[in-house]
Amino acid sequence: MTVITVNTPKGRLTLEQRRLLAQTLTDAVLVPEVGQPAPEARIGFQVHFVGRDPDMIAIGGALLSDSFEVVDVMVVDVAVMYGAWPRETRAQAIEGILAALADACGMPAPSPSWWVTFRVIDEGSWASAGQVLSMLQFLDADPEHKIFPKERADAIRAAIATAS
Repeated sequence: MTVITVNTPKGRLTLEQRRLLAQTLTDAVLVPEVGQPAPEARIGFQVHFVGRDPDMIAIGGALLSDSFEVVDVMVVDVAVMYGAWPRETRAQAIEGILAALADACGMPAPSPSWWVTFRVIDEGSWASAGQVLSMLQFLDADPEHKIFPKERADAIRAAIATAS
């Protein structure tokens, strides 16, 4: 349902920071997406950490390996299934991601050189286990709204109906 990819220079994040971020980044997107903390939904979230050599990242047209200035660069890409993602819900997820990164890195605030992109994958454009998936499948599998509160499920159904 959701893939979060964290791109950093190699060695930027320690094993302990990655362990913490695996949980806190998942929660930062899960709560806005589902509408509540839902341990049952965690299985649908993946966090990928990609460490790149400094000669594989450029800022302002110069490779980090060639720069005399140390830049704390990080790019986070979030891909979510189509659903109810109005601006304020996306902002909540992005702000949660940046706060989780700052906390894990022991910083009082996120670095201005950390970037987050948030992509909503169109209905019918996400697949797993040999089939195209829809958020509606997850809602239909949750008829008593244990994972998705009724209000959130209704908002997702309305968003998908509008897009069709």
